[in-house]
This record gives sequence, structure tokens and C-alpha cells, in this order.
Amino acid sequence: MPRDISKIKKRKKDHLKIALSSVSQAGDPGFSRYRFIHNALPEFDFNTIDTSTTFLGKKVNYPFFISCMTGGIADGERINKNLAKAAQKYKIAMGVGSQRIAIEHPELRKLFNVRAYAKDVPVIANVGLVQLNYGFGLAELQKCVDMVEANALALHVNPIQEVIQPEGDRNFEDLLPKLEKLVKKLSVPVIVKEVGFGLSEDVVRRLNNVGVRIFDTAGWGGTNWAIIEGLRGKADRALGELFSGWGIPTTDSIIAAAKVKEEKKDDSFVILGSGGVRTGVDIAKCIALGSDLAGLAAPFAEVALISDEKVGILIERLSAELKIAMFGIGARNILELKNKKPVSV
Repeated sequence: MPRDISKIKKRKKDHLKIALSSVSQAGDPGFSRYRFIHNALPEFDFNTIDTSTTFLGKKVNYPFFISCMTGGIADGERINKNLAKAAQKYKIAMGVGSQRIAIEHPELRKLFNVRAYAKDVPVIANVGLVQLNYGFGLAELQKCVDMVEANALALHVNPIQEVIQPEGDRNFEDLLPKLEKLVKKLSVPVIVKEVGFGLSEDVVRRLNNVGVRIFDTAGWGGTNWAIIEGLRGKADRALGELFSGWGIPTTDSIIAAAKVKEEKKDDSFVILGSGGVRTGVDIAKCIALGSDLAGLAAPFAEVALISDEKVGILIERLSAELKIAMFGIGARNILELKNKKPVSV
């Protein structure tokens, strides 16, 4: 049975309002624990640096993407439109927020009309993995994919958020066998992503064993959904505060996933590093520590509320910072960046 649309609207509005406030940010993603070794003699022209890479079979101009995040109902269409226009202009990948609402209420599919603007860049559909225990199956997941003409489907795993959320879905039983069947039948690759608490080596390994090849770490140290849900459910505020320190820092999660990737020797194994990524230097560290791309959500959502031009300004800033970092360590391209390991401090 579809949920009460008025309650969903309020929750999504609350999510966006709190997520874009400073109170929602908590912890250290770990970037400060690593430093690059400066190269005073890079021996190439700065203007020849190539930041392009490939993702989901498409060339993208930068090794970072617009990660999935709620956009609310009142603002969702505007946010997605502005993100999509900028993604197309700068040739970067983008994800959308959870599409569950549009499956239950088809009249809201217009919120996710990103292909009208992002015509040939990778687009990632998104819904919660736990919904496989609440009536969703292959048909519903494929609808999410088709709705945005996606190149991949992100299934987010968020147990801590769900148990603190007053109306959360808490039955995470037997999801792996269900996921294994769906991975084989879905028309696009599956990405499994956390929402800010990180993926451990064990979880990455178990997911990989059932066929998942793309992992979004979404580690601790950025937007904190324990805090957000605690603030929403006033009776659960203490819970939100207690679990605001729960999770795996982003850098630790990237390294854990990279260990599994190294063991598997599988070229289709892709790591997306996200969680508290805020600068081009953070992006460079994500790549150097083992991720293939870095993801940012809240910084993009914040500027997308204003305009696609503001999104473009953010992309240009991140690109400039990334290039300077690459120049400073003597990396001409992303492959060379991957081989410039930072040192722990």
C-alpha cells in the first residue's frame, strides 16, 4: 500500500533542510590523516593534465560525480534539473535520490526527469536495498532504472538511519540471496552504497560474492544521517547524538574495498569513494587510496538549489583543485594519480 504522501513530503523536506545545515556534518572522513609527497620537479606542462576517465562504459571529464541524495518533493525537480544540466555540460556522472516515492506515486516521476537534460552522461538510479523486504522486486527495480534511463542502479544500505528514523524500515533479513538473483536479471549493473556509515571489508566481500561489482563507500565523516533522523524524531534525539560517531571513516572504507579488489583481480570491480569529500585534494586522495571515482552529494545539492550555473562553478573549483594536486605530485593523468600513494601522518 502506498504511503501517506503528506507525511513523505514532510520527511523529505526535513531531510533536505537538515542535511544542508552545518549541524548535519559530523566526524573526520580521514583525509587529514594522509599527505601526498610533494614533487618539486613534475617535468610536464600543467595544461596537459588529463583528468578524464571512464565510468559505466562512458568517458567522463573528471573522476568525481554527483552522488545520490534526497532532494525533497518541493525542491526535487529543480535540484535534479540543475544537477543534470551541469552534469551534461561538464560531462560528469550523476545519481538521483531515492525513487521509491515515484514508484508508489507515479505522478511524482516528473521529479526524476533528468535525461531531458543529462542526455549522454552516466546516470545512476537509486532505491533502498531494504525495500526488497517491503514488496519491491525485479519489476520495481527495473522501473527505477527505466524512469531515468539509468546506466546503473544504486541500492543503498542504511541500517543505522532506518532504526533511528521514526518511520524507518528495519527488516534487513535475507537481503543477500534476494540481491544475488536480482543482480543476474537487472538490465544494468548494481551499485551498493552506504549513506554515511561506510562499507567494511567483510561487507564488500559478501556483496562481491553475490555478484556486486560496484561499491560506493559513503563513509563516516560527512553528512550524518543519525543526526538528521535524531533531529527529526525529537524523542530519538539522544539516539542520533549517540550514533553520530558510529561508522567507518571514508578513507578506511576505501582502503578496505581496495583490499578486496586487489585480491579479486577483477577489472569490473569499481570503487566509488564518498563521504565528507569537499575539495579537489580530497578527490585526489580518494583516487590515490584506491577508489576509481569520488562522489559528493551535499555540496552539489546546496548549490543546485540556486542554479545550474552555481553547480558549474563548484565543478570548476573541484577540477582546478584536483589538477593542482596532481601537478604537485607529478601525476599527468588519473592512472598516474592512482600510483601516487599518500603517506599516513
